[in-house]
Amino acid sequence: MNPSPGASADVSVRVAWPDDAPGIAEVQVRAWRREYDGVLPAELLAQMDPADFAGAWSASLGAPKDARNRVLVALERARIRGFAVTSPAADPDSDPVAEGEIVELTVDPDATGQGHGSRLVQACADTLRADRFTHAVVWLNATDDARRVFLTEAGWAPDGAHRELDLHGDGSVRVKQTRLHSDLREPGQV
Repeated sequence: MNPSPGASADVSVRVAWPDDAPGIAEVQVRAWRREYDGVLPAELLAQMDPADFAGAWSASLGAPKDARNRVLVALERARIRGFAVTSPAADPDSDPVAEGEIVELTVDPDATGQGHGSRLVQACADTLRADRFTHAVVWLNATDDARRVFLTEAGWAPDGAHRELDLHGDGSVRVKQTRLHSDLREPGQV
């Protein structure tokens, strides 16, 4: 039976399980190769191996460092289409009790524009709120205009903070980032 023209795919977001590690790693490598093309050296992107990433994901999912560290996966049927990581905010100017952070927000480049990012952002806000955070932040590459527009349309706003990451510690690969924030409190909540 063919689905009707208005039917939607079976999509959802849930907390990740250790068995999700290979799927998360596959999405991460595909997305990072596209997202960081022209930002990171081509040879570094080519050397990224999903198996290496999967091992790290498996360990992290099996034993998170903080009970409020969460990994969420966006699914289309049983296939991982994106993932997000939330945790207490780590910036020196943040209050890790009140402020949470979306540490990573990644959607498979072949699945963008299908609502997975929106579902992940909403699930992140719900998860951070459930962990009793009242505010949230997210860092993004300063040149990532598409993601900035996506997040500002979802209610996030720049807070004026900037940073520059020195990925190798020798100044050879620098990534400039800006920070956005969001108020997680319910209307009328102080």
